[in-house]
Amino acid sequence: MSSILKSLRLIADPTRLRILNLLRREDLSVVELQDVLGMGQSRISSQLSQLRQGQLVTDRRSGKNIIYTFGNDAAPLDERLVQALDLAAADMPEAADDAAALALILTKRRDKARAYFDNLAGKFGRTYCPGRSWKALGETLLKLMPPLVIADLGAGEGTFSQLLAQRAEKVIAIDNAEKMVEYGTNVALENGYTNLEYRLGGIEDPPIEEGSVDLAFLSQSLHHAVRPEAAIAAAYRILKPGGRIIVLDLLKHQFEDAKDLYADLWLGFSELEMSRFLKNADFDEVEVSVVDRESEPPFFQTLLALGTKAGR
Repeated sequence: MSSILKSLRLIADPTRLRILNLLRREDLSVVELQDVLGMGQSRISSQLSQLRQGQLVTDRRSGKNIIYTFGNDAAPLDERLVQALDLAAADMPEAADDAAALALILTKRRDKARAYFDNLAGKFGRTYCPGRSWKALGETLLKLMPPLVIADLGAGEGTFSQLLAQRAEKVIAIDNAEKMVEYGTNVALENGYTNLEYRLGGIEDPPIEEGSVDLAFLSQSLHHAVRPEAAIAAAYRILKPGGRIIVLDLLKHQFEDAKDLYADLWLGFSELEMSRFLKNADFDEVEVSVVDRESEPPFFQTLLALGTKAGR
């Protein structure tokens, strides 16, 4: 009886309960548990140590990482304890968020190609190679894009809008600053972009007809929105069935000066928050990943989020 009482005391702690609930689904490293739980390494390691001593988890080395597994083959868990875990997990308020964060972690694991290209991106451009540049690569990829109706939401002066207009059927650039819209309109006229139209408006309620665009693009504009979820929902409304959303924005950070320096309303978003924004707006095939990390302080990181509006 003393053994199960000790185990019950261990699982009574909310953090240890969350860890066990995650490890029942998947073997995880300390770093992965940090990402899911949003806690520091020392706190998680301390809880894992207690769980290991209580024979509720085991560990093994995999390269530089220690991987933790639920249970212990040498001392199988009492079925009553497993039932208690089930009951406690059902009442755990963080369960849904933990499950969603775990799904993101597992997606990262499976995406070996992403890991390869992350490594490649870190080297690209460090060594001079005649004719090789990000601009040339971007121009090449744009040529492969089919002619679409695109909404550039929060377009600013419209540099990206102008690149898209080279290939798109039509680009609608939205910005809430009159001078930005005036400047972009003049540049489009000067360069002969007859398929590029600038409109004054906000990204939370863009002046675009419902169900009229193939692609909604938000590049570093979502963290300026008063209500980011409303902006994502608005993008869903203006998309045609089968249309896609692309969001590039900052990963959540602690650089408070960004609010004064760049008029940012939000200090970026976590992968889980971004995924939730898209899913709450009814987007399917949601993918979220970190695609860049700046090499200079404050080391901003960039999130890429994709989603598809059902239909077609």
